[in-house]
Amino acid sequence: MLVAAIFCLMIATRSSFLYPLNNWDDANSYFSMGKSIFNGQMPYRDVFDQKGMYLYFLYGIAYLISHTTFIGVFALEIVLGFLDVIGFYRIIMLFIGNENDAGADGDYKTSIAAAGFSCLTFAVIVCSRSFWWGGSAEEICLPLYIWGLYISVRYFKNIYPQKAMSFKDVFIGGLLAGFIANIKFTGLGFFFAWMMMVFFSFLSCKEFVNGIKACFVFLFGMFVTFIPWIIYFGIKGALFEWYWGYVYVNVFVYTDVESANPGTMGRINQMVKILYWLIRDNPQYFVFVIIGIIYAFFGKKQKFMTRLNVPVLFAFMFLGFFGGGRELPYYSLPLSVFAIFGFAFIGHLLTEYVLKDSNENKSKLLSFAALTIAVLLVYFNSMNVPFMKVSRDDYFMYRFRDRVLETENPTLLNVGCLDAGLYTLCDIVPSCRWFQTQTLNIKEPENNPYLEQERYVKEGLIDYVLVRDYIPESINDHYELCDKETYGWDGAEFNYYLYKKVR
Repeated sequence: MLVAAIFCLMIATRSSFLYPLNNWDDANSYFSMGKSIFNGQMPYRDVFDQKGMYLYFLYGIAYLISHTTFIGVFALEIVLGFLDVIGFYRIIMLFIGNENDAGADGDYKTSIAAAGFSCLTFAVIVCSRSFWWGGSAEEICLPLYIWGLYISVRYFKNIYPQKAMSFKDVFIGGLLAGFIANIKFTGLGFFFAWMMMVFFSFLSCKEFVNGIKACFVFLFGMFVTFIPWIIYFGIKGALFEWYWGYVYVNVFVYTDVESANPGTMGRINQMVKILYWLIRDNPQYFVFVIIGIIYAFFGKKQKFMTRLNVPVLFAFMFLGFFGGGRELPYYSLPLSVFAIFGFAFIGHLLTEYVLKDSNENKSKLLSFAALTIAVLLVYFNSMNVPFMKVSRDDYFMYRFRDRVLETENPTLLNVGCLDAGLYTLCDIVPSCRWFQTQTLNIKEPENNPYLEQERYVKEGLIDYVLVRDYIPESINDHYELCDKETYGWDGAEFNYYLYKKVR
């Protein structure tokens, strides 16, 4: 399973050493934010991006491993990917292992079959379009969803309704939800449904008081994950900046930019269309998601709550990400974790009718075949593979890097797009709060990113300005064009200009 995680990610993510650079602007923005933390700058106040602190902290650790490459991010993705595969294995074993024991591994043959299907599940996820270029916030969150899913399914499948969920498991669920809340809180729809189903199970077990207690235990688990950042921002007197940058901007500013309110029926119609196109764009895993949800609902000898659990978790996760009407390719990646139930169904059939009387060698052969198929699936389906053919010498951002590094201790400003990767390649710590152009409609003059970037250019406060498409009117007052390139992807084409300050 570890080998599968390594080889699948080695092909699927542009953070891998097989690629010249992970040139996704989101991933580079996270990298610059993490870098800034470990260079004494404070997120939201000194440098701005609107994701959560655990994402930046993990990227900061990756920066400590390698300052100018994504090798540290690749190592992080492998660790998290291995946790994904292990979590998938535990879920499959609930369906093809010893059902009388919530945590049993079953016999050797079923264990090795489960390992194979876990690898295949991981493969169809990372080779999908929603995996995008690798390193997304959604990818970082996957193990949190998977292990939350495991705890929930294990309880409703093997324990409910004999007794209520233990407070220990409820607390762990709260911890997982808290980490999600501090990475990308729109993903909390899943854990809202998770705790809702747990509370209903307490009611079903006629333990109303303990159900109320469980809600507080869950919330306490969430609160624990906030403690490090309460201390961090509290010591620096910046609790408001944390709230403003992460909560206020995402709730009241970012959503205002996205879309107008279409009304209830319009919203439902919008989400139906979104789901349709998600299925069209990501057939690699949605086939198994659909099969799996049907299997989880119509499986034999199940209690009513057990049948509802998986569809409800899926529905609330979908609402959390797409209820606002905003759609980007990588938003749907967390939905892919439900593909495990499709593979659990296939695994159940396989162990019941194929491996039942087989020997261990046959099981090993099938497991090796699953690993091979997993790697081939990624190689022939990942949208990133063609980028392997681009060498560092041919990629224009390395040429831009060489021009910037002609200046000792250079400073940089990114105008017209998010972080294009030049901060990473040059190992530059952003010196401007709005070090990249955000798609935010902030009306307050003191927090307006466009006015601040315009001031930096107009006053010549930065050594180099990397511009995409939009060229500031005052750029020629202090800067001269030293390089340019036209570059595109996914049907779009952009013009990049590198300006150097005239001394």
